[in-house]
Amino acid sequence: MEEPVIKTNSAKAWLLAARPKTLSGAAVPVMIGVSLAYTDALAFYEEGTFSWTAAILCLLFAFVMQIDANFINDFFDFANGTDDVETRLGPRRACAQGWVKLDAMKKAIAATTCIACVIGLPLAYFGGLEMILIGILCVVFAFLYTTFFSYKGLGDLLVLVFFGIVPVCCTYYVQLHTVTWQVFLASLACGLVIDALLIVNNFRDRDNDREAGKNTIIVKLGAEAGLQLYLAVGIGAVILGGTFWMNGHVLAFLFPLLYLLMHIFTYLRIKRIYQGKALNQCLGETARNIFIYGLCVSIGLLLV
Repeated sequence: MEEPVIKTNSAKAWLLAARPKTLSGAAVPVMIGVSLAYTDALAFYEEGTFSWTAAILCLLFAFVMQIDANFINDFFDFANGTDDVETRLGPRRACAQGWVKLDAMKKAIAATTCIACVIGLPLAYFGGLEMILIGILCVVFAFLYTTFFSYKGLGDLLVLVFFGIVPVCCTYYVQLHTVTWQVFLASLACGLVIDALLIVNNFRDRDNDREAGKNTIIVKLGAEAGLQLYLAVGIGAVILGGTFWMNGHVLAFLFPLLYLLMHIFTYLRIKRIYQGKALNQCLGETARNIFIYGLCVSIGLLLV
């Protein structure tokens, strides 16, 4: 069965380049940050403290920055020769496949970066001028991830910071102008959960990455240690979720046990498949598990 032809720079080509399945990774930290802020605003602050406008802006900023990062990754991986159509195991990429021309992708990166800045700027009204600095760092590290950090085995650290600490804590901060240690631990847990997606991605690509000189943490540690790391981040996230229990949100600790069960099943599947394109199934399962984690934590926090 022949695959459908995708016209260059068509709407479908841009949709595929945006990688909509990755948006769950952008949504989950904001969901958790909003849920934490909402429950604490009801419990400890005056009525009207929580702003849904700020919450929506945080979500939109996260979505656009994720798309921006995807475009940047697509462009630079192809320009640097990392994306090889013949040897690539992961989902196909727009520039490498010729669906989007490099010049068009450059313009798209500039456009999405500007849109993200426009969406994020009003957050300075809610959270102070420090939000502008946070926004600048998000843009800078979106570029540095693909062009530098991912080649040095530091991609997982950036995921922990920019998919955990920054979005969860900043979403909370723009609402209540503070960050508690419980929120910080919750942000670390979120970062660990989302890092599982990068781990399985790098586990699948370990041989190609090694040949390309891309020293991911899986390349450095080896396949077996990488497998254990995948399992450990899920377990570690649930353990860190004990902070919810300590803060009176028992359900926010118990509900994610469902996530942990699903995470373990995915780990066993990764171990069984071990290599090749079939691991893309596990990539999809991991993205699903991340979203389930976000729902479990958020619902557990709101059911008080």
